[in-house]
Amino acid sequence: MRYGIGRADRRGRADGARARGPYARGARHAPTRPTFPRGMTGCYARRYAPLVTMPTTVPAYGKEAAGRLASMADVTADDGALRRFLHGLPGVDKVGLEARAAALGTRSVKTTAKAYAIDLAVSMIDLTTLEGADTPGKVRALCAKGINPDPTDRTVPKVAAICVYPDMVATAKEALAGSGIHVASVATAFPAGRAALPVKLADVRDAVAAGADEIDMVIDRGAFLAGRYRSVFEEIKAVKEACARPAGGAAHLKVIFETGELQTYDNVRRVSWLAMLAGADFIKTSTGKVSVNATPPVTLLMLEAVRDFHEATGVQVGVKPAGGIRTTKDAMKYLVMVNETLGGRWLTPDWFRFGASSLLNDLLMQRQKLSTGRYSGPDYVTVD
Repeated sequence: MRYGIGRADRRGRADGARARGPYARGARHAPTRPTFPRGMTGCYARRYAPLVTMPTTVPAYGKEAAGRLASMADVTADDGALRRFLHGLPGVDKVGLEARAAALGTRSVKTTAKAYAIDLAVSMIDLTTLEGADTPGKVRALCAKGINPDPTDRTVPKVAAICVYPDMVATAKEALAGSGIHVASVATAFPAGRAALPVKLADVRDAVAAGADEIDMVIDRGAFLAGRYRSVFEEIKAVKEACARPAGGAAHLKVIFETGELQTYDNVRRVSWLAMLAGADFIKTSTGKVSVNATPPVTLLMLEAVRDFHEATGVQVGVKPAGGIRTTKDAMKYLVMVNETLGGRWLTPDWFRFGASSLLNDLLMQRQKLSTGRYSGPDYVTVD
């Protein structure tokens, strides 16, 4: 299994590598020419416009994927096996990773391609309010904005989800009824994750019972940094089980790493694999509550881990960078990164999300500028 930073073309093939799946692999050098913007005035519109309104329901694992995942059970059989596996992952080339992320950040998306990319980014947003001063009225207003982001333009797509604390789930669920927008809820003693496991599981069950479609849990970073990998693995598994509904089905689980506290890129790679082996539907960078949140190199590293996990197991996992993504320019960088690393299969709200509160307004202002030729400014969008 390779862990190089590759570039996926439209068939999911990496530079200099054979096509072995819907993602990149094996490239050792940055590409010499861009592929995301090239010729996108026509082909981007045709290919990605339908994705903006796709439903955000992640399909269940197929039999083949489930079987391949089960075949990796030996690496999680006990603490020793899990430790050997995680520490056996190749070390991260810090210089190469950061150089690749920086190179991808220079790609330019213009005109028609930019218009569709903006709509795609809007449709991928988990519009979030996670403040102690949240009120039912604020949550309802946020839901209304998620359904109709720009009251002057009904062609703007809806966001993917509204993310709130567990006690606000019922309010959000009622406000979003019939909209198709999901309700996401943070849980497990968010944001610090410092609580006993029974308390964390009760937090999850309460949110699911109130109608949450998605659960954003935080891992115990202290346990992970202390090397208690099996403890973190079992906690994620327990939370995954708590996401099940008595009547059938389950909320999808996003696992938050708080990468700004994990100290090294090697730890980010290890925790990405750990969470996916434990059953995460999405892996997420941050809570947005610390000084260092999502960064391009960390997100690129997580995208590569998802690529390699898919190759090993056949299981597709989503990625959610969160915190500090505030501008359209930032969002474009992340969309290019997804396209180049994983290919178009991940460029949907099913498999990629932005955790953001202020990003939506900048996307709306840029959208207005493209349609009118004038930059209207922040006074022409609603304040969250």
